[in-house]
Amino acid sequence: MSLKWTDSLDIAIELDERHPDVDPENLRFTDLREWVLALDEFDDDPARSGEKILEAIQMAWIEERQ
Repeated sequence: MSLKWTDSLDIAIELDERHPDVDPENLRFTDLREWVLALDEFDDDPARSGEKILEAIQMAWIEERQ
């Protein structure tokens, strides 16, 4: 499976599995971006990320935790 920036829920699930002790509500976007880029399944242009995309991933991660 190949993940793109638009796959916010799938990315959030992967991040939650890799970083179970992290509170996604207090996560800096710079860290979030680096963690997304480090996912083995991630295959998209790093330059395509932006604040709205990172916010969507963060919100999906928060919802996944609830």
